[in-house]
Amino acid sequence: MSVSLYYSADRALPLSAAETAAVESIVAAHISSFPYEDTESLSLYENDGSEPGRILAGSTKLPLDPGRLMPVMIHVLDSVSDLRRALPGAEWHVHMDDLDVPWDASEGYGFPGMRDPALAAELDRASEWDPDSA
Repeated sequence: MSVSLYYSADRALPLSAAETAAVESIVAAHISSFPYEDTESLSLYENDGSEPGRILAGSTKLPLDPGRLMPVMIHVLDSVSDLRRALPGAEWHVHMDDLDVPWDASEGYGFPGMRDPALAAELDRASEWDPDSA
């Protein structure tokens, strides 16, 4: 069973040249700082014009490894937050399967407790657990 993050932005005005450059810069920065080569990352769909007003959309399949789940989710949601800030006036929809991801103007997208170091440490321990050694 997989879980994915989905993100989209709609606006009557298409992307300007400056906004397109900002999106490309954000995506490049995300890719260069993404910690895992073998894990899906921020992935934007090609805009074929089939959805009028859709200026950006994408998705990311989240890893099943508990030790990678939060770092990947945080990294992708931080990048989507940067995209939202770079595209004023857009209506955003960000969700993890059927669950909307809350937006906070100062923190960006995320779930309560998502950046808690104790939770990250617990997930790291869970990813190291070997059921054969129990």
